[in-house]
Amino acid sequence: MTIEAVRTPDDRFTDLPGFPWQPHYESDLPGYEGLRMARLDEGPRDAPAVLLLHGEPTWGYLYRKMVPVFLDAGLRVVAPDFFGFGRSDKPIRDGDYSFDFHRNALLALVDRLGLREVTLVVQDWGGLLGLTLPVDRPELVGRLLIMNTGLGVGTDPGPGFLAWREFVAQTPDLDVAQLMQQAAPSLSAAEAAAYAAPYPGPEYKAGVRSFPQLVPVTPEDPGVAVSRAAAAWWATEWDGPTFMAIGENDPVLGPPVMERMREIIRGCPAPLLLPEGHFVPESGDVIASAALAAWS
Repeated sequence: MTIEAVRTPDDRFTDLPGFPWQPHYESDLPGYEGLRMARLDEGPRDAPAVLLLHGEPTWGYLYRKMVPVFLDAGLRVVAPDFFGFGRSDKPIRDGDYSFDFHRNALLALVDRLGLREVTLVVQDWGGLLGLTLPVDRPELVGRLLIMNTGLGVGTDPGPGFLAWREFVAQTPDLDVAQLMQQAAPSLSAAEAAAYAAPYPGPEYKAGVRSFPQLVPVTPEDPGVAVSRAAAAWWATEWDGPTFMAIGENDPVLGPPVMERMREIIRGCPAPLLLPEGHFVPESGDVIASAALAAWS
């Protein structure tokens, strides 16, 4: 079945503050023929790779402060935009999005690029999806950098998330720039506008609208089985280095959730605590530098 999608005009992405990199595209990922996925892909192709996975309602721009640190360390940096986000194509029907739609697209991209032993960097939905990838690709991850995220194992997420989910459901034309400035007051107006650049109208926001509805919060929800398998994998199979950074002022995925994640991830050391809210990669230069120092 053909998926009807829109593509954000390129001129929406000119002169983004702190984000000079040009996109790379895949237009024929297996199962996603006709949809174009964008990614940032910088650094030597034969260098160890860093795979940075964004969340809701952000895109690769979230990691603009981390990218230079990893490049200066001689690493290859790959930051895809999920379908519905960033420079990637955006199916216009909310119902086209599902947990497996996003997860299988990531697996297809990982396979296309031949990624192995990457430094996996995750936040928000980047973790809900990315942390499940080793269930199918146990050779994918060599190091883990985890920030304000969790696994969708089908448990009650609490009133904060439920209120957010209801708000997004009732706001089909979510003001992404305003949301980002409220959640991350350190952002300039130009940076907040850059976060909103991919979404010039409501027809571009089906992915943004859908993500909160897709979080697995009951045992019957899609994604629960693989998320539970992932929790077991990180608890028993994982033996690589981990670095955890926590934005302490996140009302949904803050310290209590992250401490539970720390208990799950085998060998996870004490976290770096930062006065950020949910979008902790806004301190990405500090976090990336600290992680590389911890791993050296």
